[in-house]
Amino acid sequence: MKWAFRIGRLAGIDLYAHVTFLVFLAWVGLSGFLRTGTVGAAVDGVGFLLAVFAVVLLHELGHALVARRFGFATRDITLLPIGGVARLERMPEDPLQEVLVALAGPAVNVVLALACFAGFHLQHPRGSLLVSTELPLESAPLLARLFWVNTSLAVFNMLPAFPMDGGRVLRAALAWRGDFATATRRAATFGQALALLLGVVGVFTNPLLVFIALFVWIGAASEAGAVQMKAALAGVPVRDAMIAPFATLSTTDTLEMASSTLLHGEQVDFPVVDGDGVLVGVLPRRALLLGLEQRGPQTLVCDVMSPAPPVAHPREMLDVAVAR
Repeated sequence: MKWAFRIGRLAGIDLYAHVTFLVFLAWVGLSGFLRTGTVGAAVDGVGFLLAVFAVVLLHELGHALVARRFGFATRDITLLPIGGVARLERMPEDPLQEVLVALAGPAVNVVLALACFAGFHLQHPRGSLLVSTELPLESAPLLARLFWVNTSLAVFNMLPAFPMDGGRVLRAALAWRGDFATATRRAATFGQALALLLGVVGVFTNPLLVFIALFVWIGAASEAGAVQMKAALAGVPVRDAMIAPFATLSTTDTLEMASSTLLHGEQVDFPVVDGDGVLVGVLPRRALLLGLEQRGPQTLVCDVMSPAPPVAHPREMLDVAVAR
C-alpha cells in the first residue's frame, strides 16, 4: 500500500502503518492538549488510541491465523485511521472456510471484551462498566473503555455489509447453494445498500459514518469486480490473451535499438533475454523513455531494465496467472 511504512513483523506477517495513521495520532494528542491544556490528557488520548489499534491488530491477526490454517497466507497487515486491513494472498471460496475466517476477527474481540469485563470487576468489584456521556471519555477506567471498544468492534464488524466480516458470512451463506460469483454480487449489492443507509444517517448524526459508508461502498464494488473478473477468466488459457508474435530485446542491445523497435510496432513492454534466450528482465516503455532522457541512446538495455517478472505458460489458465 502506498504511503505506508513497515513497523514490525508478528507471527511471520509484516505490519505496516499508513502515514495518515500518524497524522491521526498527532491530531488526537493535540486535541487532548487544546481541550484541557495539559500534557497528561494528550498522552492519555494517544495511549488509548494506540491501545485501540492494538485491539484492531489482534482482530486482523485472528483472520490471518485462521486463514493460514486453511493454507491461505497473509501478505501484510496495514493500520489505517479507520482500522486495519489484512491482505490475504487469496480468499477461501469454500463457504465453511470463509465463515470461519470471517468470524475469527470478531471472536478475538469477544474474548478481549470478556477479559476486560473480568479485569474491570476484579479491580472495581462494585463498579459499573457504563461510561457516562456527561463526562470526558478519558475519565472512565481504561478497562471499561476497552470493553466497549471490543464490544463495538465485534457488533459493527458483523453488520452484513460486504466486504466487512458480516458481509463475508452473508456471501458464504449465499454461496452455499449457489455459485461464488453470484453470491459475491448479491452480497456486494446488499453491502452497498447498507452503506447508502449509513451515509444518510451519518449526514444527520455523525460525519464519521459517511466516511465508513464510502469505504464500505468502494470495498464492495472492488471485491465484486475482482471476483467477476476471475469468473470471466476461468477456463481461458493464457495463449488466448497474450500478444503473439512479440519482440524481445537482448541485454546487449542499446536503448537506441530498443526505441526503434518501440516505434515500429504496437508493443510497449519488452522481455529482455540473455545470450542463451533466458528471460532476465523486462523493459517497459516508461523505463525506456526515462533511460533515453537521463542516460542517452547508447545505454545498454540491461542497465535500465526491471527484474524478470513472474512467468506463465501459454497453456496455463488465465485466472491463475492473473492472481499470481
